[in-house]
Amino acid sequence: MAARGQSFSGMRGLATVPSYVVMQPTTLCNLDCAYCYLPFRAADRRMPVPVAEAVAAAVNPWAAAGRFSVVWHGGEPLAAGREWLADLIAPFGPEVEHHVQTNATLIDDDWCAFFAEHDVRVSVSVDGPRERNGDRVNRGGQPAYDRIMRGVDALRRHGLPFSALAVVSRPEPGLAAELYDYFLGLGCDVLGINIEETEGVNTRDNRHDRAAVTTFWAELVAVWRREPRIHLREIEWSLRYAAAVLDDSADEVLPRRLDPIPTIGHDGSVTVLSPELAGFTDPHYGDFSSGNVLTTPLAEILTGAGATPWVGEFLAGVEACRASCPYFGFCGGGHAANRYFELGRFDGTETEHCRNSKIRLLEGVLEHARNHQSPAT
Repeated sequence: MAARGQSFSGMRGLATVPSYVVMQPTTLCNLDCAYCYLPFRAADRRMPVPVAEAVAAAVNPWAAAGRFSVVWHGGEPLAAGREWLADLIAPFGPEVEHHVQTNATLIDDDWCAFFAEHDVRVSVSVDGPRERNGDRVNRGGQPAYDRIMRGVDALRRHGLPFSALAVVSRPEPGLAAELYDYFLGLGCDVLGINIEETEGVNTRDNRHDRAAVTTFWAELVAVWRREPRIHLREIEWSLRYAAAVLDDSADEVLPRRLDPIPTIGHDGSVTVLSPELAGFTDPHYGDFSSGNVLTTPLAEILTGAGATPWVGEFLAGVEACRASCPYFGFCGGGHAANRYFELGRFDGTETEHCRNSKIRLLEGVLEHARNHQSPAT
């Protein structure tokens, strides 16, 4: 689905100012989820305060000029502890929005007070009802669901709004309605759905039947439209794109330059485009980083990030997608980490992630539209 007469030829390289940064306060996670991609989640490698200070030196002026977010993402960020995380947040100015992606198992009244004091917006990782969380276990293999729910109960008790992020490993009929009803009851205000990805240390196969995935997304649109009380991330993305195509403004959907999405590792290393690449090394590509904030200002690293060899290869892959894929206007060329972990290189094109979470997502939205269009009069 491309806009009429649209070539999507405006994107050129990386933006030098991101819309947000990802910060890794610790590599440690207290869970051991079967689909996790993180390589060092059993080790507590904590970010020192000078790393946060170096990042804040760049971020604070950006935030003063417009909306800007810092996303604390691990490991399990809360495993760093409240005092440590407070010290890392302290260098950032009042204009910066702070978000934390957490498994919620450590959330209690004290953490809720911390979130309120520091104005931290919380996103909880949970995969739906208890029986859908079989992959979410602790290091002893015991289910984590009850601990997740205690954390969610604490957020609700303190009146703190939260988002939710769910991983779907096996799209199947009826699952979309089950999940949507569950998250309506959970009380989140935003929901993101990730179909499991083969990346990092997770080598599980993510190939699925095309019809099953398309139907999953179509069913999700249907249940959301009946009661749209949650912002449903993937569906709203798709609808915005479809609306832009219809009014010939699809060239405004994709940014002129790719957001570099810098991920700041616990040691200050900066990895652009895909947080999932941080912490990995490759004989050919090295450690994927474009510099370290302890030795080079973040703004300077981002200005030169396009010269990182694998980034150039990825941008060539984006251009290959632009030339070959009718869905390019919707996805903008996919994600670097999915190319690397699925194809072993960055200049390939279509991946299973593309199929599951971009192509079939849009096809599902269109399938729902076709099945529910008003009859001609």
